[in-house]
Amino acid sequence: MAIAYAFDPVFLEHDDPQHIERRDRLERILEVLRTHGVLDRITPLPIEPILMERLTRVHEPAYVERVRRLAERGGGGLNFPGDETYVTPHSFEAARRAAGAVEAAVAAVWEGRARRAFALVRPPGHHAFPDHGEGFCLFNNIALGARFAREELGARRVMIVDFDLHHGNGTQAIFYTDPTVLYLSTHQWGIYPGSGHWREIGAGPGEGATINLPLPAGVGDRGFQRLFEAVIAPAARRFQPELLLVSAGYDPHWGDPLGGLSMTVQGFAALTRGLTELADALCQGRLVFVLEGGYHRDALAYGVLAAFRLWLGHEDVLDPLGPPPRADEPSVENLIAQVRRLHRLEG
Repeated sequence: MAIAYAFDPVFLEHDDPQHIERRDRLERILEVLRTHGVLDRITPLPIEPILMERLTRVHEPAYVERVRRLAERGGGGLNFPGDETYVTPHSFEAARRAAGAVEAAVAAVWEGRARRAFALVRPPGHHAFPDHGEGFCLFNNIALGARFAREELGARRVMIVDFDLHHGNGTQAIFYTDPTVLYLSTHQWGIYPGSGHWREIGAGPGEGATINLPLPAGVGDRGFQRLFEAVIAPAARRFQPELLLVSAGYDPHWGDPLGGLSMTVQGFAALTRGLTELADALCQGRLVFVLEGGYHRDALAYGVLAAFRLWLGHEDVLDPLGPPPRADEPSVENLIAQVRRLHRLEG
């Protein structure tokens, strides 16, 4: 089956040239995919803007209308003048198409038209709440994709793994009481947005369906491998998802200007391999990556390249950046023990 991707040129029109989250993030990804012969081997998916009735399943109509009107007026800070979460005249269309791209990717893998899919979208989404956006995010792309899978495609259980540097506070809030969506986040502790403590586990019928792994700086590839083996894989096997969605943020890389988790492109490849094997074992290979952060352009582009090359059957990983200049690698064993005990994980 095809390896698919979802991209629309309008994603480049949501742009502030002075902002760290700007169009050249996607431009660099496409350039690297083209240079290494990948773009010609993957299948583009047709994209439509998300329907308004689907958008308002997750986001309050008043908030959607606020974003639309701000874009119509020429844009500006989303929440106040100068807010780092910006809107341009093209942002409303770009954000609707980003959510539509995730829907297209989810539908393709669910219906068997693609083995895997990667939604190469902007603006990102995992910091968007039902009633507001923040952290560069307007609409919550992955949450909208999960809700689409649940309510229209018939998926009974969806798992979201979020390996962005920052906690996906919006995604967590959307599914905090929902037992049908397992949300698991790895993120650096002590930076924006300040949420995602390991004690945050969901509420009401969703208690236990939120798993947080707040990490100290410097954890690196080996720490992530331990988290995968000891928490991510056992949680997935117990939950038995029918669809695996991934908030793929490449800002945990050691060269990223916003954080310090010290991962490498090799580490992203290993994590992608593990998630791919989980999807094959648990949900008939149904796996969708959705782009979130990543602000070192080469770390971002080569992290995405590693995913596509793995899915296309390449074993070697192209990593022009190499290992971090220093490796602290603090232990994650105490965190693992706390989380496994709290969530009663075995195996």
